[in-house]
Amino acid sequence: MSRERSKRDGARGIPVPRRAFLKAAAASAGAAALGGIPGILAAGEAPAYPKGTKLHLLTRLNFFPTADKIFLAQAEEFGKQMGVEVQVERIGQNDIVTRTTAAIVAGAGADIIILHNNFPHLVADGLADVSDVAEAIEKEQGGYYDLFRADAYVGSRWLGVPQVALSTAMNYREDWLKEAGVSRFPDTWEELREVGKKLKAMGHPVGQAFGHSENDPNTYSYSLLWSYGGYEVERDGKTVVLDRKGTLEAIKLNNALWKEALDEGGLSWDDSSNNRAFLAGSISITTNGASIYFQARDKFPNIHRVMNHAPHPRGPAGRFYHLPVHSSSVMKHSKNQKLAKEFIRYYMAKEQYGKWFDVMGGYGLMPTKMWHDHPAWTRDPKLTPLRDPIKDARAPGYAGAPSRKASEALTKYIILDMFVKAIQGVTPEEALKWATGELRKIYSA
Repeated sequence: MSRERSKRDGARGIPVPRRAFLKAAAASAGAAALGGIPGILAAGEAPAYPKGTKLHLLTRLNFFPTADKIFLAQAEEFGKQMGVEVQVERIGQNDIVTRTTAAIVAGAGADIIILHNNFPHLVADGLADVSDVAEAIEKEQGGYYDLFRADAYVGSRWLGVPQVALSTAMNYREDWLKEAGVSRFPDTWEELREVGKKLKAMGHPVGQAFGHSENDPNTYSYSLLWSYGGYEVERDGKTVVLDRKGTLEAIKLNNALWKEALDEGGLSWDDSSNNRAFLAGSISITTNGASIYFQARDKFPNIHRVMNHAPHPRGPAGRFYHLPVHSSSVMKHSKNQKLAKEFIRYYMAKEQYGKWFDVMGGYGLMPTKMWHDHPAWTRDPKLTPLRDPIKDARAPGYAGAPSRKASEALTKYIILDMFVKAIQGVTPEEALKWATGELRKIYSA
């Protein structure tokens, strides 16, 4: 791009001129740290991509339209600076795995896909090595949290550049807890059961999604399992040990919660159902990120004023979290792998990423440790409880190492369905036996 063109673009009002774009992409570490597009622009060279080059990124629809707006603007600016067309396609999150699998089988489709959880392990053969990008960002931004490495680092290479984890907390109505004579949110699952009894008797049940939807149902199920000492496999990643006392206790506790405290519509709920129920005033407590809080702020101020967040309850084994992780993966079939990496470098650079993170507020947990003390976590104290679940997060397949088999178990909703079967009338022992058998089919294959 010539200097003349840069000046003309500025006259037309493009928001990020050459100098600012270079600064954003290179961030404080300088162009040498990330290479690629900063180096091209610093040298004054035109981008080496043929006219008509298109880059296709596939991601989920964000619960925060403002965050999507920022990302789309960044994609447009990147395309202008590089002389390419960037298409950002947004679909329902539960369709991402299907689209990814289809693209790999066909050898065609999106160049970049924002994969969820440990799915890079599941589709590893179809992904390009992005270690150069991931390691440069890790070095620049203070190192990754273990959860992100577990989900996106496969074998000896990064098959996804960590982007964000969706935090979770117990969203609750302070006013209704006070009416029930409760001055603080329950610290344990048993305490939640007792408080939930009172709330349900008052017409304000606890709400929990148990449908086949990626985020809230899995977050709840894995977190409850781990807090009672249950887990899928031993450290060898082969020996299935789900059939243990702690797992059975977790199932029984959940059955009691279902009968005494929970809204019975939850069996069919997905990740948006509990949001709607909370905002409609139908439930008093639910597992969720900060999306309910922000929706209430914008549209339901009376609810926003009386709601708050608390850590998940702890069980006999402690307090643990399953957090949905998103990583930017470059597809091996892509003919634009170099360009795809440049785009990821750009939107993950500190200045660009910081704008996106700031809008996400307490909804997103950033992959690198430099963001822990960002003002977004403390300017509203009601969001601060969403900052620390990353410290107690585990990856699916615990206590084994992350693997394709752990990914398969997650995508088949085995842990979730174990709890659901017991709710529906199968004895806890039978539900546990079924889930153990399903895991053995996967881990012995």
